[in-house]
Amino acid sequence: MSLRTIHKFPDPILRLKAKKITEFDDSLQSLVSDMVETMYDAPGVGLAAPQIGESIQLIVVNISTEEDEQKSMAMINPEITFHEGTQVDEEGCLSVLDLTASVKRSQKITVTFLDLSGQEHELTTEDRFAVVLQHEIDHLNGILFIDHLSSLKRALYKKKIKKMLTSKTR
Repeated sequence: MSLRTIHKFPDPILRLKAKKITEFDDSLQSLVSDMVETMYDAPGVGLAAPQIGESIQLIVVNISTEEDEQKSMAMINPEITFHEGTQVDEEGCLSVLDLTASVKRSQKITVTFLDLSGQEHELTTEDRFAVVLQHEIDHLNGILFIDHLSSLKRALYKKKIKKMLTSKTR
């Protein structure tokens, strides 16, 4: 296991549509281990493979129920097959520095996905965990949570990041 570098906006890899995974081998297990370690170190509650430079359809999420527990789940080729209701929740992102914002998402979702052995599963969840899954699955489609914000908020954020990047190169 090793920590991976988390790519930050505006890195172009974050905008790519990730490829489906078809091989379930030791390298996939190793990647999942690295992602889990990186997620907890960040600290975060979810991490998508594109965030560490791997444009494949893989996410890991924290499913711990106790605060000091580290229990995670990997979801391969996850797809939202059902959604209903709406909720607004505060979101942040390990790839989007210095920003949290209220985002409107579905309140309840059903996700189909494969596990590390290639077995298909279906999970229905709601509330906060539904938000986490929608956020991470968006990453696999090149969508960042800032894309859900108003054009004004998004423009202000992009201006702020551009200014930060410009000052670092001087």
